[in-house]
Amino acid sequence: MTPRRGRLVAFEGVDGSGKSTQARILATTIGAVLTFEPGATGLGSALRHLLLDPGHPEPEVRAEALLMAADRAQHVAEVIRPALEEGRAVVTDRFSGSTLAYQGYGRGLPVGELSQLVAWATGGVEPDLTVVVDVPLAVARRRLERGAADRLERGAADRLERGAADRLVKRSADRLERLDVRFFSRVRDGYLELAGADPLRWSVVDGDADVDSVAAAVRQAVEQRLGDVFDEERS
Repeated sequence: MTPRRGRLVAFEGVDGSGKSTQARILATTIGAVLTFEPGATGLGSALRHLLLDPGHPEPEVRAEALLMAADRAQHVAEVIRPALEEGRAVVTDRFSGSTLAYQGYGRGLPVGELSQLVAWATGGVEPDLTVVVDVPLAVARRRLERGAADRLERGAADRLERGAADRLVKRSADRLERLDVRFFSRVRDGYLELAGADPLRWSVVDGDADVDSVAAAVRQAVEQRLGDVFDEERS
């Protein structure tokens, strides 16, 4: 007997929204395959460095979108489609919504054209539900700065004078994280517009709360749309 196709849940949001934490919690709760973009495959890892490492030349905006699409095509082929065909649930930290929000609303490329590119790259694989973890930009920025500072503390930050530590925090951000607040405002607005246009496949969760409260809201949203992904947990 052919197994029932698995469910695909994508988490989206601006950098610092807490989406990665929530993706991990949901995947653990429902026993799903946890994955991410960009960089979940061998080819994707190389593309991620080209895309995000400030040490590489910055790609032209259309080239950036094409590199993201290449990463996604490989991700679907190697990780997502095989798991879905086995009947497994998959939770991904970023998927097609990221291209529409970042390269479309953020960078200014035509969203309609990007939608066609995304559909071609994924071979028609779409999330059964996309969860946007939404936070004010000031909250996201504080979280990013705190995370960078924490990473420094785990290293040699205690031996650095404060000015040097601040410079290292700035250098630790990837190319997209370094973009200005106007860019991220457009990205956030883009996510909310995308979610508003397709409420059956998108859900917005307030991420400006403690981790457990956000996880409870995520669970409620997923159960309302895709209650069957919790069947294995209940059995």
